[in-house]
Amino acid sequence: MSSTPSRFDRGHTDDLMTFLTASPSPYHAVASVAERLEKAGFRQVLETDAWDGTSGGKYVLRGGAVIAWYVPEGADPHTPFRIVGAHTDSPNLRVKPLPDTGAQGWRQVAVEIYGGPLLNSWLDRDLGIAGRLSLRDGSTRLVNVDRALLRVPQLAIHMDRSIYEKGLQLDKQKHMQPIWGLGDVREGDLIRFLEEESGLPAGSATGWDLMTHSVEPPAYLGRDRELLAGPRMDNLLSVHAGTAALTAVAATDGLPYIPVLAAFDHEENGSQSDTGADGPLLGSVLERSVYARGGSHEDKARAFAGTVCLSSDTGHAVHPNYAERHDPTHLPRANGGPILKVNVNNRYATDGSGRAVFAAACERAAVPFQSFVSNNSMPCGTTIGPITAARHGIRTVDIGVAILSMHSARELCGADDPFLLANALSAFLAG
Repeated sequence: MSSTPSRFDRGHTDDLMTFLTASPSPYHAVASVAERLEKAGFRQVLETDAWDGTSGGKYVLRGGAVIAWYVPEGADPHTPFRIVGAHTDSPNLRVKPLPDTGAQGWRQVAVEIYGGPLLNSWLDRDLGIAGRLSLRDGSTRLVNVDRALLRVPQLAIHMDRSIYEKGLQLDKQKHMQPIWGLGDVREGDLIRFLEEESGLPAGSATGWDLMTHSVEPPAYLGRDRELLAGPRMDNLLSVHAGTAALTAVAATDGLPYIPVLAAFDHEENGSQSDTGADGPLLGSVLERSVYARGGSHEDKARAFAGTVCLSSDTGHAVHPNYAERHDPTHLPRANGGPILKVNVNNRYATDGSGRAVFAAACERAAVPFQSFVSNNSMPCGTTIGPITAARHGIRTVDIGVAILSMHSARELCGADDPFLLANALSAFLAG
């Protein structure tokens, strides 16, 4: 805990640190969310089962995605939804189908680059490995080796002094394969090791979705510990805040909306999957919720027309060493509250009416907020926001928390901002 008093309760940020550590992969993240939902009285429903229209909290898990919602007592079939959207995946190094490789007496793991990581941030860092194993009986098993297992070693400066003139040049294929031992390459060695770590018989796993993660835990940073350094804050910070907000408003009397958390996978590579925001999962869940309460296609159309989604993802805090890369009049600062993200070319989905919705939620929660617009000379990133708006016809607003070192193996934010975001999301979901 911080030795210097904060304006806000740090309990939420402490819990975020626990969540980040427990969630080294999207599959672990949704398992962490499900555990918290169960403690709040939610129950899992299977997509293959018939759904009923009873009130209460429910959730669906599919791969690295989770959709959770709370139906208040007396909700009509056409009751609109209030959605917090986020994503569970982060840029990293992912294990290839034939993982065992090596050279010159070093045993290595063959990896593929996922998303757009800052590659240099993965060098000379102790890495673990996590994900899921798919077994012969059709089940899956989560695996997490959360200790120093892998390392991508950087070339010594003595062997490449051109770095001083040209900067670090990394080839994604040649330079990013981590080492994990010495000796001859043995086919099937990594998977046998992970089966053993998971208490499985050899040969049990016939498929895998595995990735590396930094084993350094999250930590408060700075003289006054007013900053938070940690992995995967893009975008598990929003997933955690959305979960906290949904469980906080669940069972509130007189909710005018059905609050929803939609945490998708694969945002970092385009969202086009059955668990991504560009897939059918959210629309299917919302539609089935309407129909389970006796609704018709007309009721669904009415519900969607009144629905609003806050697409919550991290954004860019003003960088003290590169301030010229930012718009000079929009300079979000750490611990200044959540940011409203705007781009008139629809890289973000926010418009004026959406801004009003978010401003009202922040006002109710007594939370300050900031605005982010890209420098006109710099390309703008994007989020699940425009995808959600276009695919479902749902009014969507892009927001988030301002951070530094986005897409690094270890990112940085203000230690109060996660708490402020969660409060704003709670006010939004409560309506």
